[in-house]
Amino acid sequence: MLDDRWRECVATQANETALHDSASGRFWTFRQLADAADAGVAAGPEGIHFPIGNGVEFILAVLRAWRSRSPICPLEAGQSRPEISQPPASLVHLKTTSGTTGRQRCVAFTAPQLIADADAIVETMGLTPKHPSLGVISLAHSYGFSNLVLPLLLHGIPLILVPSPLPGALGPSARILGSVGLTLPAVPALWRSWHEANAIPENVKIAISAGAVLPVALERSLFEKSGLKLHNFLGATECGGIAYDATSHPRVDPRFVGRALRGVAVNRAEDGCLEVRSPAVGQTYWPDAESALEGGRYRSSDVIDLSPNGDLFLVGRADDRIHVAGRKLAPESVEAVLRMHPDVRECIVFGIPTAGQRGESIVAVIEAHCSLGPDALRAFALERLPAWQIPRVWKFLESLPANPRGKQSRNQWRRELFPDLNPKES
Repeated sequence: MLDDRWRECVATQANETALHDSASGRFWTFRQLADAADAGVAAGPEGIHFPIGNGVEFILAVLRAWRSRSPICPLEAGQSRPEISQPPASLVHLKTTSGTTGRQRCVAFTAPQLIADADAIVETMGLTPKHPSLGVISLAHSYGFSNLVLPLLLHGIPLILVPSPLPGALGPSARILGSVGLTLPAVPALWRSWHEANAIPENVKIAISAGAVLPVALERSLFEKSGLKLHNFLGATECGGIAYDATSHPRVDPRFVGRALRGVAVNRAEDGCLEVRSPAVGQTYWPDAESALEGGRYRSSDVIDLSPNGDLFLVGRADDRIHVAGRKLAPESVEAVLRMHPDVRECIVFGIPTAGQRGESIVAVIEAHCSLGPDALRAFALERLPAWQIPRVWKFLESLPANPRGKQSRNQWRRELFPDLNPKES
């Protein structure tokens, strides 16, 4: 089924540019890409294929696996192969979870589920072959595979592979096809670095941010400077795209993430957590099934609010909540306030056990533009938060980098900064 959809793209766009590798300067038409992939196709189904990297060989490996009807499990550079058994023939794709909220697992998908995710993303975001995609994020990660690889192979949307996410590499890659409008999916950390370096190409027409919380201040600053609307996108490895902010102006409420993609139904469960139902929801965790993912439904640990008109608000994660003197606090609410301070570049908030006292102490880890002390931030937060929600422990770092997938792990920072404490499980 996946190979058939690819062949349809080749038939209708044979001589159109499909792929450009900025590192080598080489172009491929859809026909040339198909011929290169067919030259290495195995005679029949093999074991699991593990496409790796962020170049043309990754794309060719995917196409060869589709042609030979072999399942694939994309890997990022340096990622070890998971020890997993061969799935049944109906399961064609395995995604590895990030592992930031627990042990790393695989999510298995059928071909119709992958196609449904790509169709929903392309239709909701208005992606089109007229606006090629700039490939900066990992092709192996669920975000990159759904927003770059599948639109190329199933919808004929050309892809320009950028050799580096550094600001200096973005402009030359964006100008390869002249002034044609481009789609650029990235994570907030990259959007911040490009914005501060004044490196966002003028021909970017669709700007997408996913993988981590998009600060409203960054979204607003970028819009005021360039007029470019940064569209917030919420997805999950288990179900692909969930919600998208298709509005034309910056958000006001940092909790707002958009509305459900076309064909996706979202619901707030009795415990306040997000439930997703759609044809794109994965089949199962592989090889160990769990009730959170079954029957076309994915049950997340994300706590949400849902307005009558379908606006989706991300409140926090149930397993990240901090217990403060008998009350529960979503760390995201504190982070949102701290990010409002003009000198805070990034922050992360979590709880640690308080010896001899009830509950936990709130910890704030800050990356600031300049010298900034706890007194100034505490006073700033007190104007906007109840006293019991103010952090008691402050850590200031020169850099608070996200992982390659654009995510921050509270457990990771808790272990690194407080190694003598038992890690809080999630």
